[in-house]
Amino acid sequence: MKTFKKILFWSLVGFALIQFIPTDKVNKPINHKVNFVEAKKTPEKIAGLIKSACYDCHSDETVYPKYAFVAPISWSVKSHVNEGREHLNFSTWDTYNKDLKESMLNSAIATVHNKTMPMPGYIVYHKEANLSEAERKLLTDYFEEMLKTKTY
Repeated sequence: MKTFKKILFWSLVGFALIQFIPTDKVNKPINHKVNFVEAKKTPEKIAGLIKSACYDCHSDETVYPKYAFVAPISWSVKSHVNEGREHLNFSTWDTYNKDLKESMLNSAIATVHNKTMPMPGYIVYHKEANLSEAERKLLTDYFEEMLKTKTY
């Protein structure tokens, strides 16, 4: 029992200490001229879907939930956000070249259609990101139309 108490004590000390390891949760300022929703004059319904299902990981407008401030969960959340922004950042959309935009739209269509985005783990805590079949179709149709008309 004495060993268990020592392990518990040092585990709690370790947990408390890792709370002091910072993660950067500051979003960059938004340039509305290059932001996808504004630059593409996205219809309100589609803009709402993109913002609720995609923007937390794929923009510089991330809203961090309370659990994202507790290590080691904060490290995982920040890692997901960084990775999401690397693949597609809606906040910098108009800075991408046409080939990259086309590739990103094709990827977005595939991941939304295949239900790999939004990530299932994200949907658990963000019910508003749980897209219905109709909402998924609406998003993919919008992206497909952009590709077809080359208005990306």
